[in-house]
Amino acid sequence: MAEIKQKRNDSIIPAGGLATMVRGMRLRCPRCGKGAIFRGWFTMNQRCPECGRLFDRAPGYLLGSIYFNYGVTAVLVVIAYFSLYFTETLSGKQLLWLLTAFGVVFPLWFFRYARGLWIAFDERWDPWPNEEEARRVEKDVRAGAEGTDAPAGR
Repeated sequence: MAEIKQKRNDSIIPAGGLATMVRGMRLRCPRCGKGAIFRGWFTMNQRCPECGRLFDRAPGYLLGSIYFNYGVTAVLVVIAYFSLYFTETLSGKQLLWLLTAFGVVFPLWFFRYARGLWIAFDERWDPWPNEEEARRVEKDVRAGAEGTDAPAGR
C-alpha cells in the first residue's frame, strides 16, 4: 500500500505558480490539484486524499492565511469606500454601516479561500515535504515498522 502511494507521489509533476494558486482558489490540493482541502464549511482535511500532502504542516502554520484574508478585505473596503464616497450615493452613516457589515461578513465567507491561497502560496515556495518533514515521516515509518506505540511526529 505504501509502495503504491509512493509511486503516485513520484508521478506528481510540480505545477507553476499560477496553476498552484488557481488550485488553491478552487479549494483543491495545490500539489496534485485533485484532493479537496475542506470536507465541510470550516472543517479541513488533515491530508490530501489523493497525494497525502499535509495541509496543516505545523502549529501556527495556518496563521498566514489571516494575512491573505485581511489583505483582500482591506483592499476591497478601501476601494468600495472611495468609490461610494465620491459618487455620493450613500450618506456617511450608511456607508459606515454598509462597509462594517461587509468587513464582518466577507472574511467569514473568504476564510476557506484564504486558507487555500495560503497553502498554495506555501506549496509554491516551500514544497511539501521539506527536509525536516521528510525526516520526520521516515522516522515515523521506521518506528511503525518496529512496532512502537510512540505518537506520530514526536
